[in-house]
Amino acid sequence: MLANLTLHYGWWLLALVLIGAELMAPGFFMLWIGMAAAALGIVLIFIPDMSFGVQSVVFAAFAVVTCFVYWRFVRHALSERSDLPHLNRRAEQYIGRRFVLETAIVNGQGKARVGDSLWLAEGPELPAGSPVEVVGVDGSTLKVQKASS
Repeated sequence: MLANLTLHYGWWLLALVLIGAELMAPGFFMLWIGMAAAALGIVLIFIPDMSFGVQSVVFAAFAVVTCFVYWRFVRHALSERSDLPHLNRRAEQYIGRRFVLETAIVNGQGKARVGDSLWLAEGPELPAGSPVEVVGVDGSTLKVQKASS
C-alpha cells in the first residue's frame, strides 16, 4: 500500500514540476502533460495495483489526449484577437486607400501625402499631384498604383 501511495504522489509531483515549468516558460505545452500526470495520479488512487509499465502507457495516452484537446479546442479560445490589429504595422491600414502624390514617382520612388505626413511611395512613374491607391506595403514604404477614376 505504501509503495502505491508513493507512486501516485510521484505522478502528482511530476505534474507540479511540469506545471511549474510551464509558469517559467509559457507555451501551454507542459501544462497539458502535467495535467496528464495529475490524472494518472488520480487513477492510481482507484487502481493502486497498476504496474509501472502500464502506468507509463496510460500516462502517454493521457498526454496525447490532453495535448490533442488543447490543440483542437482550447488553443483557438485562448488566442488573443486584437481590436487594433494594425497597431504596430501602421502602413497596413492604408492598403486600399487613395492618396495624392506630393512628389513625382521617378525611378520607382516618390512621396505621397498621408494626412499631415509624407510617406515613401513606390510604383510606376507618375507626376506629382496624381491620385494613387495603396496596393501593398513594405515596412514603412507604400506600394502604389495609379488610382482608377
